[in-house]
Amino acid sequence: MTRAESAESWLLQRCGRWSASLLSGFSEPFPCCRCSCRRRLLSGIMVCFRLAPVPGSGFLLLCLVLGTVSSYALELNLTDSSKATCLYAKWQMNFTIRYETTDKHNKTVTISDFGAATYNGSICGEDQNSPKIAVQFGSGFSWIVNFTKEASSTSTYLVDSISFSYNTNDNTTFPDAKEKGVFTVNNRVALKIPLNDIFRCNSLSTLEKSGVVQHYWDVHVQAFVQNGTVSTTEFLCDKDKTVTTAVPIIPTTAPSPTKPVVGSYSVVNSNGTCLLATMGLQLNITHDKVASVFNINPNTTSATGSCQPQTALLRLSSSNIKYLDFVFAVKNENRFYLKEVNVSMFLVNGSVYSISNTNLSYWDAPLGSSYMCNKEQTVSVSGAFQINTFDLRVQPFSVTEGKYSTAEECSADSDLNFLIPVAVGVALGFLIIVVFISYMIGRRKSRTGYQSV
Repeated sequence: MTRAESAESWLLQRCGRWSASLLSGFSEPFPCCRCSCRRRLLSGIMVCFRLAPVPGSGFLLLCLVLGTVSSYALELNLTDSSKATCLYAKWQMNFTIRYETTDKHNKTVTISDFGAATYNGSICGEDQNSPKIAVQFGSGFSWIVNFTKEASSTSTYLVDSISFSYNTNDNTTFPDAKEKGVFTVNNRVALKIPLNDIFRCNSLSTLEKSGVVQHYWDVHVQAFVQNGTVSTTEFLCDKDKTVTTAVPIIPTTAPSPTKPVVGSYSVVNSNGTCLLATMGLQLNITHDKVASVFNINPNTTSATGSCQPQTALLRLSSSNIKYLDFVFAVKNENRFYLKEVNVSMFLVNGSVYSISNTNLSYWDAPLGSSYMCNKEQTVSVSGAFQINTFDLRVQPFSVTEGKYSTAEECSADSDLNFLIPVAVGVALGFLIIVVFISYMIGRRKSRTGYQSV
């Protein structure tokens, strides 16, 4: 059997749930198994398989899947010199970086596009070295996970540490960063895993340090694969064990009177920043006849999304919000508007509250401009779910140099609003004067008609 045929067999085993659509989508069977990489959009999924050598560690086989929200699932199968699997991992992740701008404001950017990632430095465990996953992507981004065996135990190992580096010299991603250079955030994890089990954590996990928030979910990893066979015995993270008994998060008391903090969000693709949004968000939920108000904290909220010619998506998520989607669309080839909102979040009893409306019409503005409304607005998704926005500004299309274009203001912000009551007052005053003059003329004629002859 050739190496390409072996790779194809492995793909069918590991990626069988996609195989039917994948095989039918390529003009030739598995061209990537001949050391090339090819992408094609299939039913909303971008797929790329690559078989590439990793120095000192045999061959690296990975599957990248891009869903409709530009969220990549990375799957890595690392083999040793005898072509036996020695490390297996599959996971999804994104990074939110908060940095100071030249005008002394804080700005947030989310990194979620790993389509051009490389894996130089990923290695299996050896006598001299411990296993390591190393990923490089974008302009100067890198992510490294180190694993170690416990000296005191032969049955467990550790996810020892995770480091993430970013380069603010990248003017596409950080066009207005005050401090330029490479910054690295190191997080000590020390997660103990049984040696013969595969670690699984479908729940959202978060690491936050030095202005960087790292989100991970749908994680499967076995750093020390025994005898070339990935284990079927799962070791679950604590969140997956207790998913049905989530800690209450949303208050059930009276609505909070406080105004939400305004946050800045952006979506970045291969061409740079493609979507900008600045807004304070307040969620109004009615469930089982109980009304709750929840202010979104931008400092603990990550933003991902995607930008297409006719649609754009901003997805917000946090520890208690699985996703809050704002979907924008183009209409009449010259305007954009908010077409759809989808939300899924944890309620007080640990259950998941989800709702969607795909037929909205808010935040309408010309293409090439932004939409702005400083006054409070309400997006009514349903009778039980509304979103109040404050100091809103959004541009989902035609972003240039990472900056907002000229804004079209909402009617509530328009300076002409004061003319409406003035015009009504003037009209009423004029009507009163006309009535008064008519009355005086009529009265005078009446007196003249009764004069004695």
